[in-house]
Amino acid sequence: MATEAAGLTTPPGGPVEDGHPQGAPPPLEVRGIRFAPALICAPMAGISHAPFRRLVADCGGCGGFFTEMLPARWLLSPNAIPSPAVIRRPHEGPVVYQVLVGDPELAAPVVRRLLPLEPAGIDLNCACPAPVARSAGAGGTLFGDRDRLARVLAAMRSAFPGLLSVKIRLGDAADGWEDRLLDRLRLFEDLGVDLVTLHPRFTGDRWNRRPRNEWYDVVAASTRLPIIASGNLVGPASLQAHPDHFRRVAGLMIGRMAAIQPWVFTAWGHPFDPPPALEVWDRFCAYVLEDYGPDQGLWRIKAWAPYYAQNFLFGHTLATIGRSARDLPTLIRRAREFLAADPVRVRHPSLDIEK
Repeated sequence: MATEAAGLTTPPGGPVEDGHPQGAPPPLEVRGIRFAPALICAPMAGISHAPFRRLVADCGGCGGFFTEMLPARWLLSPNAIPSPAVIRRPHEGPVVYQVLVGDPELAAPVVRRLLPLEPAGIDLNCACPAPVARSAGAGGTLFGDRDRLARVLAAMRSAFPGLLSVKIRLGDAADGWEDRLLDRLRLFEDLGVDLVTLHPRFTGDRWNRRPRNEWYDVVAASTRLPIIASGNLVGPASLQAHPDHFRRVAGLMIGRMAAIQPWVFTAWGHPFDPPPALEVWDRFCAYVLEDYGPDQGLWRIKAWAPYYAQNFLFGHTLATIGRSARDLPTLIRRAREFLAADPVRVRHPSLDIEK
């Protein structure tokens, strides 16, 4: 499969060097790191690894990437570097490494571990509500513990001279949550954070809960830090219903729609014919197998298949193939048979992914 990738035709599109696509914020520069356009690929567990970022970069139009969430203790293990979770290719552009840290004693060692990779930035996850984050006192749990959050950020800022960002939700939906949110923004300013990504759901909200997009403008008006909007964004249409919610945001972060349509960035704001369905699949599989090998690669391909399936009218067929295939040859053969038949595409893919 790796040799097949070299013969594939690169999908139309390419990086935008100047200006910005219709419906996107202008280029964003923070601490010498330029996101042009300010359309950024989100950190997604099990998805935002090197093969996926490589595929999206091939399609063009993406101004920068965040890695998938990297737990502190894993990063400090011998096998973390090099790993497909952290390696990158030059044509990806800026890559910000997102870390999951709850212990202030681990914050500086994690930063030092990443320094040889020359990251465009380091992002502290203060949003994740998953058990892996809660058990480490990290993610949304860390956001709720002001003292420990301050100690983690202070240690990271002391160890890293580059772009330092945080990703947050709105916090816990308890009395006084608005005051706590604004207090954390002031804390970020005081501790030298450069950038904030806001996912406008409460810590306990599930993905099917409507994001409270009206808080983008409130938060952006309450801090001098640039705010990146993140949550159910699928394209310019996400902004058109309530443009006032997005008028002050500095950038847009696209997650699940990028997993569904890796060409979403280059298609932003103008008519676009997506690349051939089988070509995209073959390219992704080749990249995964090159970086992960067949054993680990099987599960990475299976994780992505339900997302890509959302593009097709009978996409449940591809999703089922991804779930049921027990070995790599079966998965690739059955998926290629489905995609080679040029399946009918849907106009508006769903963000409701069944894996």
